[in-house]
Amino acid sequence: VQLQASGGGLVQAGDSLRLSCAASRRTSSNNGMGWFRQAPGKEREFVAAINWNGGRPVYADSVKGRFTISRDNAKSMVYLQMNSLKPEDTAVYYCAVARSAWGSTSRNDYHYWGQGTLVTVSS
Repeated sequence: VQLQASGGGLVQAGDSLRLSCAASRRTSSNNGMGWFRQAPGKEREFVAAINWNGGRPVYADSVKGRFTISRDNAKSMVYLQMNSLKPEDTAVYYCAVARSAWGSTSRNDYHYWGQGTLVTVSS
């Protein structure tokens, strides 16, 4: 199982970024997917999740209204569109494959993780 996250970078507050996650086709199309992030010195935290069919996206309160998760099962891709970025969004962002068909806010419900992509937002 391989997950490859990309799209991170250095941006200014208020800018946008789109993260992408390429997943192995046989593992991703029937599973929920999620994005988590980990800032320096902090625990990895939930950002967004989506069901196997693209339904019922859920978001952390801190990103609701600014971030949008989506997926394209034909391409085995999951995306995280991040708008109105803030310095507190600075973190390494990880995509993950859920154990079930449903997205979840809990790290324990995911069993495959990508290597992460760094997002740095300057003020």
